[in-house]
Order: sequence, then C-alpha cells, then structure tokens
Amino acid sequence: MHVHILGIAGTFMAGVALLAREAGFRVSGCDQGVYPPMSTQLEAQGIELIEGYDPAQLDASVDLVIVGNALSRGNPLVEHVLEHQLPFTSGPAFVHDHILPGRWVLAVAGTHGKTTTSSMLAWILEQAGFSPGFLIGGIPGNFSTSARLGQAPFFVIEADEYDTAFFDKRSKFVHYSPRSVVLNNLEFDHADIFDDLEAIKRQFEHFVRIIPSSGLIVSPAEDKNLAHVLSRGCWSREEKFSLGQSKAQWWKQDLREDASAFQVFFGDRCLGTVNWSLFGQHNAHNALAAIAAARHAGVPPEVAIEALGSFINARRRMELRGEVAGIRIYDDFAHHPTAIATTLSGLRKRVGKARIIAVLEPRSNTMRMGVHGEALVESLVGADRVYCYRPKDLTWNPEELFSGRVQGGVFDQVQDIVEAVVETASEGDHVVVMSNGGFENIHPRLLDALEMKHGA
Repeated sequence: MHVHILGIAGTFMAGVALLAREAGFRVSGCDQGVYPPMSTQLEAQGIELIEGYDPAQLDASVDLVIVGNALSRGNPLVEHVLEHQLPFTSGPAFVHDHILPGRWVLAVAGTHGKTTTSSMLAWILEQAGFSPGFLIGGIPGNFSTSARLGQAPFFVIEADEYDTAFFDKRSKFVHYSPRSVVLNNLEFDHADIFDDLEAIKRQFEHFVRIIPSSGLIVSPAEDKNLAHVLSRGCWSREEKFSLGQSKAQWWKQDLREDASAFQVFFGDRCLGTVNWSLFGQHNAHNALAAIAAARHAGVPPEVAIEALGSFINARRRMELRGEVAGIRIYDDFAHHPTAIATTLSGLRKRVGKARIIAVLEPRSNTMRMGVHGEALVESLVGADRVYCYRPKDLTWNPEELFSGRVQGGVFDQVQDIVEAVVETASEGDHVVVMSNGGFENIHPRLLDALEMKHGA
C-alpha cells in the first residue's frame, strides 16, 4: 500500500512517515521550506520528499493520502484530493488505525516539556529492556530517529493538543487511546486555533475521558489549570509530583542548585539520586513525571533513575551547537514565555554571573499574534542582552514592547543579528538562540562569523 504524506517534513508527520515505512507501507511525501533535523532524517531513511504541492505528484500508485495539519483548503494538493475523491486521512488517525492497536500507549501531554519528557520515558523503557516504540516531536539524543515501531507492548507518544487536520479540529491526542498519561502543565497557547484557555481545557477534558479506569494520570500538584480539568471528571488513578516537599507522592530534593543532581522521593522514601548532564528545574519536573509514568508500565523507579544518568536530551533543547573563543552558542526550541523563562533561569543557575545573550525569533502563530505581550518581556529578564528578529508578518512592534526594559535590539534581517552578536559577544558569554523554526540557519552563521573574527 502506497501512502503519500502532505507536509511530511513537520516534526510529527516525519515520524509518521518512519512508522508507516517500518510497518510495511510504501511511503512518499511532499512539503516546502523544509529544514533539519526532520528533512535530514527523512533523507537518511531514504524516504522520497517532493518539494512543493503540485497535484501531478499524486499518480495512480497512491492508495492513501495522509494530510498534515499545516495544510488547509486552497492548497492545490488538498483541492485535488477533494475534487477527485481520493482516500485521505489525518496523521493521528493513521497512527491510531495502523500503529497503536494492541499497544500499551504512554502519552505525554501539556503545554511545555512534551518532547523532553517523551524522550526520557522512551529511554527509561529502553534501558529497562522493553525496546519501546515511540513517536516524538523531535529526535531524542539517545536514539537516531524521532519514531520507531519497537517491540510490543509499549509505545511512547508525544500527545499534542494542536488540532488534527483541516477536516478534524479535535486535538491530536484524542486519537491515541493511552493507558499511562503525563499531563505536564497547561497554559494558554496556540492562539491561532484556541480562543482562550477554557477552549484548551475542554480538549484536555476530552483526552481525560478516553483514559481507562486501569490507567494512570501523572500531573504536577501545583498546576491549577490541570486541577480544574481533572475536577470536572476523572475516572483513572492519579499520582501527583512536585518540585518541593508538598503533599505530592513524588517529589525531589536538590543536591545542586541547578538541579543537575537531585534525590527522588516517593512519599517519605528516597529512591535514589538523579545525577545527569541536564540542568534546570523544568528538566527535574520532566524527570519526575517520566519516572512515575514508567513505574506504571512496570519499571522500578531505581532503574528509571539510573537510566536518566545516561539520558541525552532531544535535539534543539539547550543543544550546544558549538564554541568559539570561549563563546558558547546554544539552540533551544523555547517559543512561549514560560519556556523562555525556565530555559534562561536554568542556564543562569548553571553559569552564575556569566553573561547570557538571548536571540529570539517570534515564529509561532501565538507569538506572531502578540498574545503574550507583557509576559514575554518578563520572561526575558534572565538575559543580559536580547536580540529580537522582526519578521515581516509580525503584528506587534518589539521595539515598543521592549523599550527601556530590555537591553539589546530589534532587527529586520537575520544577518544583522549575526553581526550584532559577533560584535558584542566575548569570552565566557552564552548565546541562546530560541526559535521553533530553522531561523535561516543562524547557528552555523554565528559560529562561522565568530571564527572569522577570532581566527579560530
């Protein structure tokens, strides 16, 4: 059976492509404006990727079209599929129908930390000898791809609340039939499809309703939005976790201020110490959730704790891209004020008084709409300097928002940001590039420019 995937280079759809091919399907697809790591992953796996949406690519050999949620009415391929009544489905529905039947699904949902927590969970199960399948919205550092079938029964999936497709406006995660669930957090995001926080809560309520009574929901004790969702109806067992010594079953005690080492407790019992290469309270938060979910699948917490000692975070999660003349360049996926704030806070505890330069691309739909406003300014106070890119379709003026409150600058060209960073940065500085897109390959451009200046 030949499936053709529209929007194949997206973080989710690229994983669907890998799973489909491994399951025995012939796979091809198309996209435009592709960039690593998903484009290179598809190339490495030998999956045909056609640039653009010319309907001519849908020849008679295509049995099923899988439509990514980035495509909408008016797209020439979408119109061709509808006009000629070609069989089509969404990515989540395909996964539900062809990949997940008979699997014990461990789903990780929430506004932040889904990719990291899913990666942790997959690695814990791997180290426990279960060889899980997984579908993650990024490439986990301990694996070579973002998705694989693995061995039954366990399958880890990043459960996104974004809508499924232009013809199915439910959140993706309602398709996954999970048994073990992490609800990491819940905030307002995706303003392009959700009118308000209440609309997102409603989707989470739908998600909770499909978890069986034998299932488990792991969630943070302090998250009021999730507590509100669960108060409206929960038919599964719950376990809470906390970064402090609250009434939660799971909690931790730091051995280092930057959370690069901490003890894990269940009730009054210390189960062991996580000593790893990651840092930041947000990563400790993710770790507690992963340990609790893995326990539900039969992994002793002591085994999970040991596995996290060798965990390598997913690509683009505070990924060190290089160092020139003592200047470090990081790539981070942060694109929401909370994620930006926690990323900078974790780095600050790590580097002390060293200077942090934040480079921001407001790329997500929510960010471009200017929804976050004041919260965005507050999230950047952890940086010593902020350089913000202003794309042409930005609906708000960063200069007005940042004026007198954020030291740095606003630029209309990426090359101007590169030159400003190179002019400003000095030995010992940490440059954090934050974007959920390719950002015109700014990372190698920064490193190349620094090498030219310093003769490295």
